[in-house]
Amino acid sequence: MRILVTGGAGFIGSHYVRTVLGGGYRDFEDAHVTVLDQLTYAGDRRNLPESHPRLTFVRGSVLDRGTLRELLAGQDAAVHFAAETHVDRSIASAADFVRTNVEGTHALLDACLATGVERVVHVSTDEVYGTIDSGSWTETSPLLPTSPYAASKAASDLVALAYFRTHRLDVSITRCCNNYGSHQHPEKFIPRAVTNLLQGRPVPVYGDGRQVREWLHVADHCRAVQRVLTGGRAGEVYHVGAGTAAPNLAVARRLAELVGAEPDMISHVADRKAHDRRYALDQGKFERELGAEPRVPFDEGLAETVAWYQDNPQWWKPIVGDGERP
Repeated sequence: MRILVTGGAGFIGSHYVRTVLGGGYRDFEDAHVTVLDQLTYAGDRRNLPESHPRLTFVRGSVLDRGTLRELLAGQDAAVHFAAETHVDRSIASAADFVRTNVEGTHALLDACLATGVERVVHVSTDEVYGTIDSGSWTETSPLLPTSPYAASKAASDLVALAYFRTHRLDVSITRCCNNYGSHQHPEKFIPRAVTNLLQGRPVPVYGDGRQVREWLHVADHCRAVQRVLTGGRAGEVYHVGAGTAAPNLAVARRLAELVGAEPDMISHVADRKAHDRRYALDQGKFERELGAEPRVPFDEGLAETVAWYQDNPQWWKPIVGDGERP
């Protein structure tokens, strides 16, 4: 088995790659993984083994069609993690999000079609639906993205579905809730909170902090992606939920407890533009067809994540630097 993983040096992609190389997925113990990653600020070569007999690392862009065709020749499958993902950055400047998330996905699908890759998984997000006041989204809920980031992911999902309907490309889509775990860039909420607290700085919380999110450990997300890769149906969307939801303020307070900081180390800051209030995924389809459930309890996973950042300052300090951060 040979797999191309785009964005494989990022947070989620690198966890997936490390698990494959470590023999963590049944029938993939001998799989060879080719990682394509541009190593932008959120991609880190340190997230992957320096060398491994079943790993090929290529620094390059998912927009580079020539490189894509060269790398995809002879691959059995492609798992597409590569994306610009930070909402704040998309609000400030959306161009990179449209290029990478929409044009990059199109380039990848085109190259898979041209080279005869038999299986593709496109990794997406619950944010494509916008906000929901009550209940849960199903896979057939309308796409009503709020941020430019979410809009670019919704567009990439539609391109992927079009490649199935038009060309019969064997592609499935996963839409996941918020992830957490080790190796996550400190621009995201949980690692930002932890690294701030470890440096004696307050945790910035948008608005009243009552925005509700589901939280899934990255290991559970990657297990779900693998189940979709091996058992998902072509042209289908699968929700990957956590079953655990909490307001951002409650998560910030729990992180302060885990670090041993005072509760007053939380600072409410001006809310993000058009900040979605609540996300919730109905994962019944995934459970019916693929049977997986999250294994990592949120509080246990949160404690393990905090411990990782405490034990690995050499990983995150060069990223955050010594200057003040909001």
